[in-house]
Amino acid sequence: MPGAKNISLQTYLFVNPKNFESNIFKEEKIKYILGEMKAIITGTGSYLPPRVVTNFDLEKIMNTSDEWIRQRTGIVERRYADPGIGSSDLATEAAKRAIESAGLKPADIEFIIAATLSPDHYFPGIGVLVQAKLGLAPIGALDIRNQCSGFIYGLSVADQYIRAGTFRRILLVAAEVQSSNLDYSDAGRDMAVLFGDGAGAVVVEAYDGQDRGILSTHLFADGRYVSDLWMEKPSPRDKPVFRENFIREGRYFPRMEGRSVFKNACEKMPEAVRIALAQNNLRVEDVDVLIPHQANERITQMVAKSLNVPAEKVISNIDRYGNTTAASIPIALDEACRNGKIKSGSLIILTAFGSGYTWASAVIRW
Repeated sequence: MPGAKNISLQTYLFVNPKNFESNIFKEEKIKYILGEMKAIITGTGSYLPPRVVTNFDLEKIMNTSDEWIRQRTGIVERRYADPGIGSSDLATEAAKRAIESAGLKPADIEFIIAATLSPDHYFPGIGVLVQAKLGLAPIGALDIRNQCSGFIYGLSVADQYIRAGTFRRILLVAAEVQSSNLDYSDAGRDMAVLFGDGAGAVVVEAYDGQDRGILSTHLFADGRYVSDLWMEKPSPRDKPVFRENFIREGRYFPRMEGRSVFKNACEKMPEAVRIALAQNNLRVEDVDVLIPHQANERITQMVAKSLNVPAEKVISNIDRYGNTTAASIPIALDEACRNGKIKSGSLIILTAFGSGYTWASAVIRW
């Protein structure tokens, strides 16, 4: 079958079940069985809404100050989506850029993984919306709900699909529009100043070489701390789901126990990195680039200090975008690629921590 190596094994068999007996299929399948196939990131993309919201803008709508926000978070400004714009819209724009970066066309994508905590609708998730907005055939779309750890969780899923031979080209997108549901009153200001809107995306492809690829991913969770960082309502346990008293009490807004989140983030992210390095027989000195979830500049500094990673190896853009939750790592990854901080052969570590609690890490040889 001409061009068989440019499509997934699943697609190859779907086109003609008799392909199961072909030499091309057998050759490819042997590579997967022997573990010779790896997943690599071939394209990155990001998209930030054009509307810039500075700390001084927030001073006008709530009791806070530029100095207070800078000192405690490192944030100077963030982006807000305009009314009517959803996370699927941002994700689609980031996806287009990632696909172009990979030298592909949208039709080349065989599967979509989408991560967000702020979907356009209560259901469905944004994966199917991105699929439709890209004009793709009815390929599968999987939604990931792991909040700040969502991108690495999604990367782990993509890695396994690629290694198993299920798909050869996967689009992984992460996008958030949180500005529309933040509490800008005194009760919610500590959290409201943190978040911004944005999207990042990568294309993950199969690769049969040994010199690059996703080396490993590591996923963790501890559900005992759910209420430390959550959006309590709406909940299907309530009948009716939406109640006037819940609105008055602000229970539809996200809430956070800041001290607990800070402490655990500073502990769990370095721990996840150490586990990842140990599994790959690597040392901290081998790391070229560390990309932590952009939660708070103080957390980023504490993580780097705990790992003894020099500041010049740490990617941070929270001053310009705030915390974009699931999208923060792919946005930072895309910027690092485009400004030359990531080069061929670079060893990259990703790590994240967020609601759930969930945390994760990944090791990538670029």
